[in-house]
Amino acid sequence: MNTELLRRAIALAAEAREKGDPPFGSLLAAADGTILAEERNTTISESDISLHPELKLAVWAARELDPATAAATTMYTSCEPCGMCAGAIQRSGLGRVVYALSGDQLGTLKPPVAAAPAVELEGPALFDEVRAVVEGYYA
Repeated sequence: MNTELLRRAIALAAEAREKGDPPFGSLLAAADGTILAEERNTTISESDISLHPELKLAVWAARELDPATAAATTMYTSCEPCGMCAGAIQRSGLGRVVYALSGDQLGTLKPPVAAAPAVELEGPALFDEVRAVVEGYYA
């Protein structure tokens, strides 16, 4: 683990907070420690709930890096990625994530928040119709 890169992620989080956004920052580093890209949380300033820095970097990596290069990277981030970001990181093929603050630790620093209402899921349905669209795509 490179503590200087982790400190840079924390500094990015501080920059996000200074701009009025939630205090989260991340960077993506090559195997040699070279910083490839940096991001800050911009969910408030850009009015988009998906603009977590980890998600933005995962999208960037999937678009800009070949699979071998992506697999050799490390994401340094101020906080453990949420479920949305963790899924994107996995799909983008990044090799490793190093974080400063765990999700549980973050929970102790935030005021209690009412749980979001559960979203009702219904399905599966119309299997034969959807199978005709999907079948063979992944072959």
